Amino acid sequence: MIFMKNTPYYVYILRCSDDTLYTGLALDVDVRLYEHNYSKKGAKYTKIRRPLTLVYKEKLENRSAAASREYAIKKLSRKEKLELINSKNLS
Repeated sequence: MIFMKNTPYYVYILRCSDDTLYTGLALDVDVRLYEHNYSKKGAKYTKIRRPLTLVYKEKLENRSAAASREYAIKKLSRKEKLELINSKNLS
């Protein structure tokens, strides 16, 4: 797969069945959510915590920006992640 430099990416947060939060990045969040929930392409962490619900997504200008944002979100405390989730709409 060839990635264009200015292709928008998304950072997303999923709520797992055990109420933990999983943060990732993807070109298409809906496809990635399906993979996490139903296919072998889902992350190892999420495979044992199904079903998963999308609770946050953020569009960024490219993969590099999305990876930086994903890293920053992963460093947040659970409380800070919940505040972020509550401050944003999924649209």
